[in-house]
Amino acid sequence: MNKKILVVDDEDKITDVVASYLEKEGYDVITSSDGKEALEIFNREEIHLIILDLMLPNISGEEICTKIRNVSDVPIIMLTAKVEEDNKIEGLAIGADDYVTKPFSVRELVGRVKALIRRSYKEENPVADYLTFNDGDLEVFIDKFEVKKKGKKVSLTASEFKVLKILLTNPRQVFTRDMLIEKALGMDYDGYNRTIDTHIKNIRQKIEDDPKKPKYVLTVYGVGYKFGGN
Repeated sequence: MNKKILVVDDEDKITDVVASYLEKEGYDVITSSDGKEALEIFNREEIHLIILDLMLPNISGEEICTKIRNVSDVPIIMLTAKVEEDNKIEGLAIGADDYVTKPFSVRELVGRVKALIRRSYKEENPVADYLTFNDGDLEVFIDKFEVKKKGKKVSLTASEFKVLKILLTNPRQVFTRDMLIEKALGMDYDGYNRTIDTHIKNIRQKIEDDPKKPKYVLTVYGVGYKFGGN
């Protein structure tokens, strides 16, 4: 089955060009120029990735991202004219997996789409499909990309899940930011390594009893991070 991509931008020229390039790569593409309509499409279609502009009529891209993150881990690439690093950090903090600033190369965007889909949906043969820690406090279903905390499902983004998976499947290893970027986000990721700190912060908020005193995702000061569950 072809992966289905939702492209949301109020500039028709952008949606038309992006859709054309993606369709040439074999993806099914749905476009929308309105935030409310985009949410309606997402709720009725099986969407595998979203390209989301931040400046939209009716509902902002940030609000759409937040609403989707409450119910889904679908990969999201944000488009924006905002170039400040704080804006990028904020976008990642509310659940975006990647961030592209306008004007952008459509070929580069397609490359990022392909990389993110490859990381999010690739077939793997993990050591175990189900892992549990601290007497069932944390449960991880590798094959389902699903995490439960005290029996309740936790919504992680695709990138957050990748980072957590690398850590918990290598519990004795300390990973630097660059190592996590390479292993979890891919060699072709060209963002900045503070992205990892944002993902770690988000993961802790979702799986730790006290994010300020984590027992799962531990900081090794001056080096990076390691997994501390048992």
